[in-house]
Amino acid sequence: MSAQCIQAVLIWAAGEVIAREIAADRLVAAVEDPDTLVWVDLVNPTQEDLTRLVSELGLSPRSVEDAMAPHERPKVTRHAGHLFFQTYATTLDLPTPRGPEDADAMATDLAARSAATRGGRLSLSRVSGYVLPRALVTVRLDDKFDMLEVVRRWEQDYDLTAHAVGALVHGLLDVIVDGHFDTIQQIDDAIEELESILFEDRLAGRDFLQVVYGVRKNLVQLRRVVLPMREVVNGLLRHRLSGQAELDAEYSDLYDHVLRAAEWTESLRDMVTTLFETHLSLTDNHLNTVMKKLASWAAIIAVPTAITGWFGQNVPYPGFSQTTGLWMSVVLIIVLSAGLFAAFKSRDWL
Repeated sequence: MSAQCIQAVLIWAAGEVIAREIAADRLVAAVEDPDTLVWVDLVNPTQEDLTRLVSELGLSPRSVEDAMAPHERPKVTRHAGHLFFQTYATTLDLPTPRGPEDADAMATDLAARSAATRGGRLSLSRVSGYVLPRALVTVRLDDKFDMLEVVRRWEQDYDLTAHAVGALVHGLLDVIVDGHFDTIQQIDDAIEELESILFEDRLAGRDFLQVVYGVRKNLVQLRRVVLPMREVVNGLLRHRLSGQAELDAEYSDLYDHVLRAAEWTESLRDMVTTLFETHLSLTDNHLNTVMKKLASWAAIIAVPTAITGWFGQNVPYPGFSQTTGLWMSVVLIIVLSAGLFAAFKSRDWL
């Protein structure tokens, strides 16, 4: 296996870090050492790199395809002597102003009221892992996920001597699930901002719908990675990793967090659907108001049209070819138009 894909290595003995790097040809020996606890992080390995590592460690060759193929769902599978799990870390990439002019536009534009409502793009980073009795090998296809936060949590929150590989897996999944919550919170804030825009005086238009569709698309992607996490954590609870017995409460709490994230995601999807329905209802109400006003003004305009048409006849009538006829038509136009205007105004049609 090439050394370029080995992003980080930590080797513990008696709870202390004894090595932070290792040669590629000694990796297998370190992983199989029963007196140490090993974490190896592989970033963007090639198919050949992963196949060779799996072969040398005696892992399931089918997991290579799971770790490398696109569009795999989060899951955990048990093999002889090891577990393989796959998850996705999430971040919401929000656009930022390029300069003062862009910042001014954000402050005034309807669809750019906040960075959250400018259509942030959901970014997924796959994190797979091989769990051995005394080692955790993580495989990432990119470096978007912050592993430094995971290492910090391992060092501060766990007794690695007692908890062993169970602590490594729990710390990793805990950071990933916390990232899910951060992303869900950002989307929730975006939906609240959209709700405030929806009920402003001016009707939300095409830009508003584009942002809502963007939020809905992000939620669909997020739901695909958040909901299966229940199976991942539940599978780890069943399979009893080394050192996990002392962490049963923490794993149960992690499972509760995953359930909350899934429920929150489902509720946000309902809120986005409500946004669409409410926007449609407001649009229909606005259209009804416009139609009432048009009909009212058409009725008012019909009065002078009818009267002037009548008095424009080329036949004798009371006041024909006299000044009284002119004043009679003017009075009728004013009185009838004013009466119709007052009647429509009292019914809130104008």
